[in-house]
Amino acid sequence: MNLVLRASILLLVLAGAPATAFAQDASDPIGNILDQVGQPAPATPTPPLPVPAPRAPPPAVARPTPAPPVAAPYPYGPRPQIAAPYAPSSSTYAPPPPNLSPSLAEPVFVDEYDRTPDRPMNSAEQGYENRMRSSFAAAQGMQGPLDGAWTLRSDAGQAVYTLLLVDKNNGRLEGAWRDPRRPGSRDSSGFLAAIQKIGTQLTASFYPSPGAGAVTLTLTPLGNGEWTGELTEGGARLGVVMSRN
Repeated sequence: MNLVLRASILLLVLAGAPATAFAQDASDPIGNILDQVGQPAPATPTPPLPVPAPRAPPPAVARPTPAPPVAAPYPYGPRPQIAAPYAPSSSTYAPPPPNLSPSLAEPVFVDEYDRTPDRPMNSAEQGYENRMRSSFAAAQGMQGPLDGAWTLRSDAGQAVYTLLLVDKNNGRLEGAWRDPRRPGSRDSSGFLAAIQKIGTQLTASFYPSPGAGAVTLTLTPLGNGEWTGELTEGGARLGVVMSRN
């Protein structure tokens, strides 16, 4: 009896074991997960490495055109351009020939009004010279009768002294002298020490050189505009005639 009972129970157990296991699997997902812990993971195939695409060239960047440098103000910058001076054409101006300048054998002094080292004057220059002489003559007419350049000559006609007198027609006279017998000498000219006119007589004095005695002059007028008289120099007396240059 006991043997048959045990055999029946064993059959029942064997028949219900798969269903129980299926029921446990279906009703217990956590157990399934726990059963998989420690199990080796299936091998996953390694995907091939991607082939890098060719690099595109960098985009072209348009560079701005540099502005021209601003010139600094002169004098720190370049010198400004200056227009060329006006040059008259050859049809309106012709230079004088080179052979018009006179050749001088000796220098020309300031008081030698009738000599000039310049070339001959053209028509325009001659007109200007005439106007200047007219103005000078008009101004000269307002001066006294002794104003101007004079020459003292001996009775033999030799030029002894030249005088430049200033007569402002107010009774006062001034003047300077020059000795033409000593051309180029530094002490061959100077100022008159004294000059005066009393009545019709003219007297003057000056010193011909440093340390020398005074030269005195006494003159009286002639009817032709000249003056005649006596010159005393170094104790010697000399008859002279003074006439305008």
